[in-house]
Amino acid sequence: MEKIALKIKPTNALAENSFLRYFTFIVLYFSQGIPEGLTLFGIPAWMAMNGKSTEEIAGYSAIVLIPFAFKILFAPVMERYSYLPMGKRRPWLLFGQFGILCGLIALSFVPDPLNNVSLLITSVLCLHVFIIFQDIATDSLVIDIVPLEQQGKANSLMWGAKTVGTSVSLFIGSWLINNYGFSTAALLMSTSVCCIMFVPLLLRERNGEKLLPFTKGETSPEAKFLKVDSWFLLFKSFKQVILLRNILLLTLIVFFITGTLHYMRTLFPIFTVKELGWSNIDYSKVFSTASLLGGIVGMLIGGFLIGRLGIIKLLQTCLFIAGLFAIIMAFSVSLWKINAYTSAFIGIFCVLITLINICVLALAMQVCWKRISALQFTFFMTIFNTGLSAGSALLGFLSARFDWQIVLLIYAGIVFSTALLLKLIKIEIHLNQVEILESKYLENKAN
Repeated sequence: MEKIALKIKPTNALAENSFLRYFTFIVLYFSQGIPEGLTLFGIPAWMAMNGKSTEEIAGYSAIVLIPFAFKILFAPVMERYSYLPMGKRRPWLLFGQFGILCGLIALSFVPDPLNNVSLLITSVLCLHVFIIFQDIATDSLVIDIVPLEQQGKANSLMWGAKTVGTSVSLFIGSWLINNYGFSTAALLMSTSVCCIMFVPLLLRERNGEKLLPFTKGETSPEAKFLKVDSWFLLFKSFKQVILLRNILLLTLIVFFITGTLHYMRTLFPIFTVKELGWSNIDYSKVFSTASLLGGIVGMLIGGFLIGRLGIIKLLQTCLFIAGLFAIIMAFSVSLWKINAYTSAFIGIFCVLITLINICVLALAMQVCWKRISALQFTFFMTIFNTGLSAGSALLGFLSARFDWQIVLLIYAGIVFSTALLLKLIKIEIHLNQVEILESKYLENKAN
């Protein structure tokens, strides 16, 4: 009886408790959505309402995303070094969360942001660097401790939570900016990040590890086993896995998918505010509501749809639907001025964007080699974020030369082509190849 009681004893270790895992990942991704709702969506709409040009806004969006394209520089350090008594990923996660808090506070001290765009961009860039640390640590923690069959559900909850956080942040942030000023908005939003930081502070990665450097605990056997022993083995393993056929193909696909995602997300505030005459509050209400809907849909049925259709089939379906609706919008110019019509268009896209993001993340996690999960997944996310920046830049280029109909049709052509490329991905073959690489790694380590 004592042994049974010991087995069912509650634990605050994420590796041993699926409820705590889901709860923690939901909270952490919601936390990431708070600054991103302000910096990626709220500020561009605010700039558009205050007369900034399309090129300036697209330029801001492209530049502030640049740190995400350099995530690959941070991942090897995070993979090779960590304070293992507190877990392989958790120390970096706490560092990133604390940095986000400090970054939002610093952003609140930018004077007259609309007339100090360079300083605004610099502050946002610094904030995004700390988001990178939390993002890498959280994603690699998911790969390390969540069973493969649960990763689809985990990604649905995580990305849904981030979408909800982004939409709530956008709506509340826009309202605070318009009523109390930019500084107050950034400062008040930092308080929610501060509260959320207590979740990773009070939970262990694995049983027996320390909560903080000065508390009791020791390095877990799992963390010790997954530790990469040298820089040479780290980069050799990375080279081996990224040169696999399916990884090379998926890299190209991820770039195109994420480029089209941010192409549309950058288009929404510019199109509605400049072309249709909406205010930033009008836009933020519609977009935040639509994003909230997308987040809820993703959290409720994303995992179910992945289990039913499979990641690749669901991703293809969403891409084809997105391309179809872009074509419908392009040929219905007379209906654009009807707010309900345009709002419905944005709503449909927000749901599709959420499901597409969930699928991309789940697919990228599924093909990762757990031993170097931080580095490999960050490689995908670097391509992901390079695609985001490229999407914004492409929109800025096209919108200055073509009307909105052509801009929408070009988007449709890209997503249709990407959906067809997905047919070439073979997951089972890739997983077998990763198992062979792991066996060779252990053999080399033993010798």
